[in-house]
Amino acid sequence: MLSSAAVQPLTASNASDHWRLCVAPMIDVTDRHCRYFHRLLAPRARLYTEMITTGALLHGDAQRHLDFNRQEHPVALQLGGSEPDALVASAKLGAQWGYDEINLNCGCPSERVQKGAFGACLMAEPKLVAECIKAMQDAVSVPVTVKHRLGLDKNESYDFVRDFVGTIYDTGCRVFIIHARNAVLKGLSPKDNREVPPLRYDEAARLKRDFPDAVMVLNGGLTTLGDCEAVLPRFDGVMLGRSPWHDPSVLARLSHAWWPQLTVKTEAEVIEALVGYAGEQIAAKVPLRIVVRPLLGLFNGR
Repeated sequence: MLSSAAVQPLTASNASDHWRLCVAPMIDVTDRHCRYFHRLLAPRARLYTEMITTGALLHGDAQRHLDFNRQEHPVALQLGGSEPDALVASAKLGAQWGYDEINLNCGCPSERVQKGAFGACLMAEPKLVAECIKAMQDAVSVPVTVKHRLGLDKNESYDFVRDFVGTIYDTGCRVFIIHARNAVLKGLSPKDNREVPPLRYDEAARLKRDFPDAVMVLNGGLTTLGDCEAVLPRFDGVMLGRSPWHDPSVLARLSHAWWPQLTVKTEAEVIEALVGYAGEQIAAKVPLRIVVRPLLGLFNGR
């Protein structure tokens, strides 16, 4: 297990030091090797694990799911679940392992999470989410945060998401990552749910106006430096999803633009570091194809 990095008290005023640039949790994508690669490109980005269910942690191989490299800090553990006791036990494991944040998934619309009644389904049960968040807050000292959608199915009422956020806000939660689309639970695949429901940035920005002391991070449809700079004045940070997978160099461009005082590795230095990392992983019996898979997007179109 790793010791957790020191975490400053969180307010909207210092959010740029914590959540200005985030890489989204993506199932079958943001494993520890992908996160290590992304850290080489973006020294200050906040990295998120794939969604890990409470069942996988409590009844499976917790070490396989939780192990990460010390260089990944700051790194957040995203949990999938809806039972307070199981989430508390999983959050404790995450904190003990050294994660800097525990994030509850309230946005995934896949059939798998619907069968388990968690993910986006939880937006219909704000009181249950508040109970889960409060229980985890009482159990760990690292921030407990929420990633959610703007609405469910055809319900585009702002009141729905405002009341959801308000109920969670009342627990003391102050970090909300907003995927600025609805989640359609029936009739759309997870891929379609990332593309078909319309983006509603203005509705997401209303949440920031209504909860000004909360940290609001925008997710959805952001692929370039220009996209991110256009929306950042209305939010505390941005979260990029598939774009760093298809074009990882976007993370380096954002790092150069937003933290010019930092030394960002050149492409050659990134590859050199990955060669050394790959050697260590191969010695630990990790297949090379798994280690280098995230690197392939770096050469897209070249």
